Amino acid sequence: MKEQVEGYQVTGVGNVRIADDVLAVIASIATMEVDGVDSMAGNITKEIISKVSGKNLSKGVKVDVSGNEASVYLSINIKFGYSIPDISVKVQNKVKSAIENMTGIKVTNVHISYAGVAVEA
Repeated sequence: MKEQVEGYQVTGVGNVRIADDVLAVIASIATMEVDGVDSMAGNITKEIISKVSGKNLSKGVKVDVSGNEASVYLSINIKFGYSIPDISVKVQNKVKSAIENMTGIKVTNVHISYAGVAVEA
């Protein structure tokens, strides 16, 4: 028997719980794979934690999970010369597909905030 109960997947062997940080890392990696995305932008708290721990894979990502559904909030920096509407669609599709294929959790929304534009020197 396989069913979803409040963020847990119930199988014949036991329960599987996927942490929100795992979804954030998946979303971050998927976002960075889109051509035109320069980097993830984060808040100061996450930046300090990443400097102390040496890990920042979920920088610029917030995930809200309710049951078997998730909403993803991204803050990214775009490369100069790329179309924001085009990159938005590509990022939203890539993040939704990656999370759903890897976890089985349905992504209802992928919200994007553009924090900056990177200009090559």
